[in-house]
Amino acid sequence: MRIAIDASRCTVSRVTGTENYAIRLIAALIRLNTTHRLTLYFRDQPRPDLFPSSPLADYRVIPFHRAWTHLRFAAELWRDRPDLTFVPAHTLPVLFPGRAVVTVHDLGFKHFPQAHPPRQRAYLGWTTRYSAHRASLVLADSQATAADLHNFYGTPLAKIRVVYPGVEKLAVADLATVRRKYNLPERYWLFIGTLQPRKNIARLVQAYRLWRAQNPADSAALVLAGGQGWLYDPAWIQGVEGVHTTGYIDDADKGALYAGALALVFPSLYEGFGFPVLEAMGVGTPVIASRTSSLPELVGSAGLLVDPLEVSSIAQAMTQLVRDKSLSASLRQHGAAQASTFTWESAAQQALAALES
Repeated sequence: MRIAIDASRCTVSRVTGTENYAIRLIAALIRLNTTHRLTLYFRDQPRPDLFPSSPLADYRVIPFHRAWTHLRFAAELWRDRPDLTFVPAHTLPVLFPGRAVVTVHDLGFKHFPQAHPPRQRAYLGWTTRYSAHRASLVLADSQATAADLHNFYGTPLAKIRVVYPGVEKLAVADLATVRRKYNLPERYWLFIGTLQPRKNIARLVQAYRLWRAQNPADSAALVLAGGQGWLYDPAWIQGVEGVHTTGYIDDADKGALYAGALALVFPSLYEGFGFPVLEAMGVGTPVIASRTSSLPELVGSAGLLVDPLEVSSIAQAMTQLVRDKSLSASLRQHGAAQASTFTWESAAQQALAALES
């Protein structure tokens, strides 16, 4: 087949979960593919080492300032007429020829509409509904996302393939250097992600304050690592001693940041696929996560699952971890084993099988 791939998300300056998914999955597809002609379409010039070289992979850079997907990319598809179009990030062009496969990562905007600006929410709702309908197959990051597609948009379950993304084990830089860079204490709990209502930051901080009250001899800090998102409220952390905010974290520092933490505390209200829990487990850091959306699928029995709406449930898990050393050691071991099962090679194999079907 001649397969067109939207690689426009692979050249952004700051890589988040969706961009990382596109980069890693496309790279794994290139390594795995021995049969099909892959044409990658970029909005900006990619760096030379972005993807492995292959005689079956061609690059097409088609710059355009606005509505790149619906105008410029669509125009190229009409000109090239591929056998199949693959878009790894939610949005298919409005009009284009032939069959398509699209990845839908999550429907968080349906669960928490107030966490998105109105125009963005309307666009996400329209494009997700359209893409799920127009695609021949939909790849979903988790069973939770597959269920959401079926429940919100009536997408037939037979049309959905659950393909778990891979998670690469992070390199662990010198911890002392990373702590100095972000002005962090020696002992800390960690949250990584955009600071926004859906991430449940207010209850996390309340749980940390409760934990401090219940463990007055322990001065471990709470580190909130990530940029401020839509509807961030400074009142979430105001007056709470021991809370540190870092802003955006460089990718090279994440491994050390995870490895130095007592645990990753991730009581998010909704995740289509929670990369931080697997990244943390991959470097041997215990995880406390919500028992909602996709997180139980990822954590399994290798972490502590809590009710994200109950501050006391989060605080109790924190206390349990610091007081039970054998539990902490067990979670470190089992978490690393659990994380190792999520590989990009496996994701690419399943994605390629979906494209071929």
